[in-house]
Amino acid sequence: MTREPKSAWTVNASLAALTLILFIASIYVGRGGELLAQKFALIAETGPEIARLVLMEVRLPRALLGLLVGATLGLSGAALQGLLRNPLAEPGLIGASSGAALGAVLIFYSGLAAGTAMLVPVGGVAGALAALGILYLLAGRNPAIVTIILAGVAISAFSGALTSLALNLSPSPYAALEIVFWMLGSLTDRSMAQVWFVLPFMGLGWLLVASTWRALDALALGEDTAATLGFSMRSVTLRAILGTGLAVGAAVSVTGVIGFVGLVVPHLMRPLVGQRPASLLLPSALGGAALVLAADIVVRLPVGGPELKLGVVTALLGAPFFLWLILRTRREAP
Repeated sequence: MTREPKSAWTVNASLAALTLILFIASIYVGRGGELLAQKFALIAETGPEIARLVLMEVRLPRALLGLLVGATLGLSGAALQGLLRNPLAEPGLIGASSGAALGAVLIFYSGLAAGTAMLVPVGGVAGALAALGILYLLAGRNPAIVTIILAGVAISAFSGALTSLALNLSPSPYAALEIVFWMLGSLTDRSMAQVWFVLPFMGLGWLLVASTWRALDALALGEDTAATLGFSMRSVTLRAILGTGLAVGAAVSVTGVIGFVGLVVPHLMRPLVGQRPASLLLPSALGGAALVLAADIVVRLPVGGPELKLGVVTALLGAPFFLWLILRTRREAP
């Protein structure tokens, strides 16, 4: 029996409320489940300035990045699945995330990250832009969907190979360990300066992706139908790919690789809002933000030992879902 989709307003309002609750919880819950009030009680004797620093420079940047990165991954995943008409598409498919990871790794490898942590997201965004430029050159001015996918896979593979080479040639085992830990994905020890740096790239990416919402619905009926309705495939593809690349590249540049969110969330939203690509964009953004915030709260709860990496938790949740999705696709195939 197929579940009827609920009204978009109800779903979006519920997801927004859930995301707000998780955002507040992300600020309030600390390492080992320590609550913010308990932390403030411990540092009350030191003075209010320390309490303000804990809130504004530790807890708030982490919660904001969880919100922004999760929304970016969810929105990008829904947009790419609609553009490519492939339920297995996800933000890493076009190569921007691997390019961003390579750019950040090169900053670590060169030792520049020791000077200022801000150079890591700068290198990541530069790597993402370089990957998008190469994708454009490989795919051509009027790219076919298959060409985009193949070019993205090639860029991802080459970037991954260069990242592995940097690890292999790392002059110090400590530098290699730092690179590995960063690539696992985390929101720990991020600053408001990093939030402000990536926000314009994410915002521009969101606007470009959102501008394709009508065209994505038309594309669901086929490229010929979309062209008949007045949509330019070249323009739609360029906006969707550039928007996704900018937003995801900026996200990866500051948090490392956080996988499976962009793949899983749109599939979780479809039973709630239906199959129309345009109707999935906002729920997927809210659902992605909620998922990343919830996962980031989970990694803080264990007491003792090193904190779990966010990318590890999302992979542990997403990989079984991915396998289930493959099996379901095989069963539904004629």
